[in-house]
Amino acid sequence: MGAVAGAAPPSLTVAWQREGTSMKKVELLDTTLRDGAQSEGISFSVRDKLAIVETLDGLGIPLIEAGNPGSNPKDLEFFREVRHLRLTHAQLAAFGATRRPGVAVADDPQVRSLLEAGTAVLVIFGKSWDFHVTDVLKTTTDENLNMIRDTLAYAKARAERVVYDAEHFFDGYRANPAYALATLDAAVEAGADVLCLCETNGGRFPEEVAEATQVVLERFGRRVAVGVHTHNDSGLAVANSLAAVRAGATHVQGTLAGFGERCGNANLATILANLQLKAGYACITPAQLKGLVVATRRVAEIANITLPDDLPYVGAKAFTHKAGMHMDGVRKCSESFEHVPPESIGNARRFLMSEIAGRSAVLARIQRIAPAVQKTDKVVDEVVAQLKALEQQGYQFEGADGSFELLMRKALGTYQPHFTLEHYQIISERPAKNQLEGAAAIVKICVEGHKEISAAEGDGPVNALDRGLRKALERFYPVLAEVRLTDYKVRVLEGNRATEAKVRVLIESTDGLSVWSTVGVSTDIIEASWFALVDSIEYKLSR
Repeated sequence: MGAVAGAAPPSLTVAWQREGTSMKKVELLDTTLRDGAQSEGISFSVRDKLAIVETLDGLGIPLIEAGNPGSNPKDLEFFREVRHLRLTHAQLAAFGATRRPGVAVADDPQVRSLLEAGTAVLVIFGKSWDFHVTDVLKTTTDENLNMIRDTLAYAKARAERVVYDAEHFFDGYRANPAYALATLDAAVEAGADVLCLCETNGGRFPEEVAEATQVVLERFGRRVAVGVHTHNDSGLAVANSLAAVRAGATHVQGTLAGFGERCGNANLATILANLQLKAGYACITPAQLKGLVVATRRVAEIANITLPDDLPYVGAKAFTHKAGMHMDGVRKCSESFEHVPPESIGNARRFLMSEIAGRSAVLARIQRIAPAVQKTDKVVDEVVAQLKALEQQGYQFEGADGSFELLMRKALGTYQPHFTLEHYQIISERPAKNQLEGAAAIVKICVEGHKEISAAEGDGPVNALDRGLRKALERFYPVLAEVRLTDYKVRVLEGNRATEAKVRVLIESTDGLSVWSTVGVSTDIIEASWFALVDSIEYKLSR
């Protein structure tokens, strides 16, 4: 039978996590500062780490794994500095290994450094896979059990709480389940508060994770909490984490933006949203959840990583619609093409403006900045006509929301330019003396009758032009110091005309919290870049 006409859509809540009407708890541990820092291309300064701690605390993450104080001087400095922060929601955890083979725990310098961090929570990892014990650590399986017992007992006597990370647990359980469970026995005997099962290689399937987690819970669940730590080498980190929770795990580790060693860690933003919005778990408050997008983008910005646009929940494209039928469906019943309300995690619905968008889609976009506009108003026809005319010239607005918003503001009569160009001049030099002296730009602008001229060097003419323009404007608009370009694309529109062809330049910009794109078209690549640069700055100032 088909659905009853007019009936409400079915609930998206996953039934298996509900227990009556109460919401169960899952404790989240973010390891961006430790495991995330092992991602290629990421190197956090102490200041970066402090900023990430504040961001995660503001989001409501209860545990932040802040690094390994025994691994490098930078982490030691961080643990000294972080004591001055006043955290509202989060506890910090220092991370380290069990003692070395044949060394008394009190004499192990790595263990001493771990305790010197002064955190209330300690995360200690040890080997669960007998192959790793004998072939990597080069010790005996009995000595490994002693290392786990000694280190956790020593730590438990000196910290409020100890989390035991059972490294390679799922591989160890598959190879030798008796020994893998024996390592957990040793940890529990020594006083571990949490047993975190680590899917270190990222190669297991959800059913394997669920089965092993259930076995652990049946054996230890009455005495300690059981958690999971997964990697994304098979693209299953989130699925494996949810499988462990389904089996009964109540502690989940990951990184907020998903980055980490190799293919990354479990994406904590995705896990958090899935558990809280769909599975009936309480991880943070609903008000905190609305800050998920801002927090995730801020962490990515601090890490100098571009957040993938198609990232679930928090990506720029997560609630983006292009087809006219989809847009119409969303306007009539948002659940038809959106699995959760975008505002629940601080994201926003986007309708892409293109030749297939339709008049009603344009109206919906106009109403976001001018709610009083009606379908019959002349301004709707004006915007539709301009959209079609500009796309015929080579403009494309589906990936340039910033430029399209400016177009709408101009049609509405609410746009006032923040500056005008007097002139610019580009000087290019080859061979360049160094990377930042390949080109120079002189820019003269006027702001409310006040003229400003500036010059800047750059790695190419567009970079020099961007630097020169910002240098001239920052005197009048200091907020522009927050803005930087994150992407620059050029598309040749008329390939048969060779160097006489029109080009379309698409620029992506960010201020660390928001991301927007602007577009410019011209037969002159510098001019097309200029148009996109100006729109980027005007969009920021108009917001």
